[in-house]
Amino acid sequence: MHPENPHLPFLLFLAVAALAAGEAAAGTTLTASPAKLSPSDREIKIRWSGLPAPDGLDYVTIYSPPSSRDRDFLGYLFLNGSASWRDGHGELSLPRLPTLRAPYQFRLFRWPANEYSYHHIDHDRNPLPHGKHRVAVSGEVYVGDPARPEQVHLAFADAVDEMRVMFLCGDGGKRVVRYGRQKDDEKRWKEVVTEVRTYEQKHMCDGPANSSVAWRDPGFVFDGLMKGLEPGRKYFYKVGSDTGGWSETYSFISRDSEANETNAFLFGDMGTYVPYNTYIRTQAESLSTVKWILRDIEALGDKPAFISHIGDISYARGYSWVWDHFFSQIEPIAANTPYHVCIGNHEYDWPSQPWKPSWATYGKDGGGECGIPYSVKFRMPGNSILPTGNGGPDTRNLYYSFDSGVVHFVYMSTETNFLQGSDQYNFLKADLEKVNRTRTPFVVFQGHRPMYTSSDETRDAALKQQMLQNLEPLLVTYNVTLALWGHVHRYERFCPMKNFQCVNTSSSFQYPGAPVHLVIGMGGQDWQPIWQPRPDHPDVPIFPQPERSMYRGGVFGYTRLAATRQKLTLTYVGNHDGQVHDMVEIFSGQVSSNSSVAEAVDGTKLSTGVSTVRKIPPLYLEIGGSVMFALLLGFGFGFLVRRKKEAAQWTPVKNEES
Repeated sequence: MHPENPHLPFLLFLAVAALAAGEAAAGTTLTASPAKLSPSDREIKIRWSGLPAPDGLDYVTIYSPPSSRDRDFLGYLFLNGSASWRDGHGELSLPRLPTLRAPYQFRLFRWPANEYSYHHIDHDRNPLPHGKHRVAVSGEVYVGDPARPEQVHLAFADAVDEMRVMFLCGDGGKRVVRYGRQKDDEKRWKEVVTEVRTYEQKHMCDGPANSSVAWRDPGFVFDGLMKGLEPGRKYFYKVGSDTGGWSETYSFISRDSEANETNAFLFGDMGTYVPYNTYIRTQAESLSTVKWILRDIEALGDKPAFISHIGDISYARGYSWVWDHFFSQIEPIAANTPYHVCIGNHEYDWPSQPWKPSWATYGKDGGGECGIPYSVKFRMPGNSILPTGNGGPDTRNLYYSFDSGVVHFVYMSTETNFLQGSDQYNFLKADLEKVNRTRTPFVVFQGHRPMYTSSDETRDAALKQQMLQNLEPLLVTYNVTLALWGHVHRYERFCPMKNFQCVNTSSSFQYPGAPVHLVIGMGGQDWQPIWQPRPDHPDVPIFPQPERSMYRGGVFGYTRLAATRQKLTLTYVGNHDGQVHDMVEIFSGQVSSNSSVAEAVDGTKLSTGVSTVRKIPPLYLEIGGSVMFALLLGFGFGFLVRRKKEAAQWTPVKNEES
């Protein structure tokens, strides 16, 4: 009989502890390839084998950096996504993931059915894995080079002859922007240095943004300003350094203050797609929005355009790596077309925000970010700043304006003080007062939460009332053409109106003295509020469309603006088919340079029967006979009738519910 091993109890303790900690199970393997993705590699293959007694809840988690604790995963995939999972082996694919300044790693876990709990849930109230019972770990996977610039995006700057470019790197070393007119003659390109900014976990003001689960190194944001641009010209550029590496070469069309045409793509609430399950809902439809806009931009050729994303940008909600997915997703359009934003509740709102009146519904929608990632990663024209009050970077990009061709665009913040007497109100009033209506006969006003909607968004009723009292008089007094809003994840076009009263009910008209309000929050977020029900139908609700609502629908998509000096056209494009589903045309009229009051230019009656008057210099014609006079009179009458008939031909579908 062998003597008892004095170390046996200790060894047994170590074995049990290892199993409890979830060490890799013998015989089960997990691999991820390629170990280093080249620029042409578009996916990661995850393979496993030797998994005993597989279960439908077994899952693989995604980590970056590899030092993350088991419970601090980015996301997860169920093994039952593979056809062969019941045999204890299989394969899953992930599309190329964004560079997170650290390698990725994958881990395989068991999830016993008796541990399936609703005490730990995701944004949609589904149970989340708990990161226990680990059985296998992959090697590290490197995606991109953290030193090389990524997430490149453009924006207009304060001066017409400037263009701003921003990008991300894993370190704060020197980076520059090189740009010029000739793509193949880089020796003649100009070079400008960049500013660099970042933020830290301690700057986040609430959870989950300040937690170990949600926080990841955000990298360093570089900001370069290309100056001295010739108007309306195509420029090529790249960003980076010889030591850290360069981006690919991109191009853009510079702004032209004398342009007689404007093109823009506008939407709200787009979000981003993340190709795995995670803590929050992500927006798969955002891929279609980007795809169709890219199609339309390519169709424009070398005509300038820009993007307008009016709030609820990435829907990161405090989970920092979602911003990386967002900027990687929009880079194909934003690196070549200026991308403009305004702040929404999901970028900003948190319990201790500086301005929070008793009637406001500001809550925790920002996920503890308090506007900081939004303010560092974007830089819009102007200099609107509001301290966060927690020692972090100031909140920026709140309100600003710029001219693009024949349209003056104004952006506001519905999340910060807009009441009369506030800095924002004073800016908006002064800006609208000085619009040159000869140069820009159209004005487009944009903000996140809507002033008008027929959705059942009752919680914002008090805020909408404040907007009506404080902002609507500005829109009417200064003849704003369009007022665009997001927040409600549908499309809805109202008549031009003031104080809920229509002043015109057609889809093609001379500017009638009040703005057309549109809700364009259908960019990608899939949570949809119901329309307002009739109060006398509580048991079997019906949802009547108010007379002031000209068109409403639940199809994802975006709007496309095209304007000349004479006419602005806004169309609603649906993601399901890439086709136009609604349209409004607004004619500018003759506008004097020192007056904000539109003068009528057309002697016809458009489809609503609203009469307008054309100012025509007197015609001193000496008509030799009654025959010539009759011919002229007949020609003029026929022209008027034809104009009226053509204006009335387009009849919109009034309702397109999905």
